[in-house]
Amino acid sequence: MKIAFATTDGKNVDEHFGRAGKFVIYNLTTEGYEFAELRRFADGVDLSVVETKGLGKLHDDRVEEKVNRLSDCRIIYLTEIGGPSAARLIKKGIMPIKVKEVVPIEESMERLFKTVKGSPPPWLKKALSSD
Repeated sequence: MKIAFATTDGKNVDEHFGRAGKFVIYNLTTEGYEFAELRRFADGVDLSVVETKGLGKLHDDRVEEKVNRLSDCRIIYLTEIGGPSAARLIKKGIMPIKVKEVVPIEESMERLFKTVKGSPPPWLKKALSSD
């Protein structure tokens, strides 16, 4: 299963979903996890999303493009996300996970892996079995 992390530096979960210019992607199995790729949407802040906020369909289309490019991921860690964007992710079967403070990606993966190896909640079991 693929896990995405909204990041500015490639090392920490430290960005808002819409603003994120890049996402670090990991593969997670019941055996372990490994870095898969860096998906770049922009250098720095994703202005195609940020600068269209409040512009109706144009903004919605830009958010939808981002969601579609991440649609192979089952979980996305982020610092913030708007309600409509969260709804789009959930509709695609992607679980947004909001972190309360900046956290290292590696630490998040380790915690998630321990959850998978232990007693994962039903939604996580389902996500693991669907890949």
